[in-house]
Amino acid sequence: MICSHLVNLSLLFGAILSWGVMWPLISDLEGDWYPANIPESSMSSLQGYKAFICIALILGDGLYNFVKIIVFTIKNLIEKSNLKNTKKDEDIPVLDDLHRNEVFMKDSLPSWLAYSGYVALSVAAVIIIPMMFREMKWYYVIIAYLLAPALGFCNAYGAGLTDINMAYNYGKVALFILAAWAGKDSGVVAGLVGCGLVKSLVSISADLMHDFKTGHLTLTSPRSMLIAQAIGTAMGCIIGPLTFMLFYKAFDIGNPEGPWKAPYALIYRNMAILGVEGFSALPQHCLQLCYGFFGFAVVANLMRDLLSPKYGRWVPLPMAMGVPFLVGASFAIDMCVGSLVVFVWNMMDRNKAALMVPAVASGLICGDGLWIFPSALLALAKISPPFCMAFRPTH
Repeated sequence: MICSHLVNLSLLFGAILSWGVMWPLISDLEGDWYPANIPESSMSSLQGYKAFICIALILGDGLYNFVKIIVFTIKNLIEKSNLKNTKKDEDIPVLDDLHRNEVFMKDSLPSWLAYSGYVALSVAAVIIIPMMFREMKWYYVIIAYLLAPALGFCNAYGAGLTDINMAYNYGKVALFILAAWAGKDSGVVAGLVGCGLVKSLVSISADLMHDFKTGHLTLTSPRSMLIAQAIGTAMGCIIGPLTFMLFYKAFDIGNPEGPWKAPYALIYRNMAILGVEGFSALPQHCLQLCYGFFGFAVVANLMRDLLSPKYGRWVPLPMAMGVPFLVGASFAIDMCVGSLVVFVWNMMDRNKAALMVPAVASGLICGDGLWIFPSALLALAKISPPFCMAFRPTH
């Protein structure tokens, strides 16, 4: 209900194209395109087509937006440098802005704290991460921390201009580079760890800039915000692993046939495999299909940007299309039911719908999320529901 109609319809289009057309056709070619005597979970079977075509859509969409944000950022920097020495009347800050700047700068953080903190955390990461993951060499960590400030600045500036955090795309670039560099013996683990490391470093820069900008607008002390961030991070270091272990023990996480598929875990793992083994990891004819869907993702984004809004708003979103390719069609049905409710509600009373839809959607999300904890406890106690209804894919 919160997502736009375009997102939900893109999900539905991807679900129909994949589960309604492509997977039945490819499954009929079992024994011709891929061996018939291998398990369905193998990347050399139908699962490989699902995973890698989904990856092609995500990479095509991500690469296009990555280049777009970089070009937009460079263009904006050039324009600002050209106007640096020009002063206009409208550029003179108003009294409220001067007051905000004064409050924000009064409690600004000293530079030595940022530099020393980054160095200390870098040293700790160089020592601890290779101990946790032997495949992740210490010099991989050093390279990640050396590149992080520049990448973090680019991501923070781009996110400030466009409100799009591209940290995941920076992480994917690191994943492919480290996976190919480490080789077959340790490339998958090194690529995944490096991806998570770079993504976390780059993402937090954009998140902090958003938070500090909010603090600037609300006259909040930067030091108070940093202390709150540190407390939240410390709590997350404890609550996060405990929550993960609760889920991991209570549910069948990662089972492609179960309700907890963890699709992005499979996507990133296969990206790492692709970085290590190259195109030889793909099933037969999968590379050609990946080329086609990668090109479709780029062309779809070009059409959205170049066509007039009257026509461009009808072009589906490749990223949203790619999700049901791997997750399944039921997710798209759920989302479209929410869109249908919003559409009917707007037809009946647009003003009331504008006020109530976010509240209703938030209530549904919170209710569903709150039930997960007692559900996990019941699962740990081996208590099964009295009855269960599920819809499972036939391909």
